[in-house]
Amino acid sequence: MAYQIDNAIVKKDRTGKLTLIDPEGHFQDEDAFIAIKSDDLITIQLLINSILNNDFKSWRELGVVPDSEPVKSLLPRLGYSRDDIAQLLKGF
Repeated sequence: MAYQIDNAIVKKDRTGKLTLIDPEGHFQDEDAFIAIKSDDLITIQLLINSILNNDFKSWRELGVVPDSEPVKSLLPRLGYSRDDIAQLLKGF
């Protein structure tokens, strides 16, 4: 199963004005956008890869995850080591 996350850069200047940098034109007809820190976006992409490769046993064992817990903490909680995460990164 293949997936693609379209992305652009939202640049914020010192006055707080946001500028969309979208050279591919993925969002030219869109009315709303969301900005995600780049390291969180990478984590989300890693989670998508792990979902595609996981048997979901570990996901069921996670139980309730507090809202205050960062997204990046999910991979270690699922039992992924640094080497496992490196292999997921190579899958991009």
